[in-house]
Amino acid sequence: MSIFDNEDEFYMQQALREARTARDEEEVPIGAVIVCDGQIVARAHNNTERLHDVTAHAEMVAFTAAANTLGTKYLPNCTLYVTVEPCPMCAGAAGWMQIGRIVYGAGDPKKGFEKLGHGMLHPKTVVDNGVMQEECSELMKEFFKKKR
Repeated sequence: MSIFDNEDEFYMQQALREARTARDEEEVPIGAVIVCDGQIVARAHNNTERLHDVTAHAEMVAFTAAANTLGTKYLPNCTLYVTVEPCPMCAGAAGWMQIGRIVYGAGDPKKGFEKLGHGMLHPKTVVDNGVMQEECSELMKEFFKKKR
């Protein structure tokens, strides 16, 4: 039995779909969805290679799409589901957007924001991690194993 809400697993599955799309496009396989009031308002995956833009992380692309969809720059009633722990850049953007909740699958001890603490997030942002951690982690391991 999972310790996570089935809703969290459903949305993380959607983020995993995006991550697989990234993998298929030879991008680092990270996917994200943003949910607001039970609706997916943005879907994205890494696009750094295709766009030649180191800031085109799945989260950043999803933030822009969600803001455009909702017509606002703040997302306090939204949840970001992302397959891998956000980097400090993405966490900083989440803080500026005042995202209500971040749910991620696999941790990233080398480049994830958690090692710096939650200070860059909005004080009301809730963080949950480990949702479908194995699946999210395995996708990254397989990708980099093929690259080496």
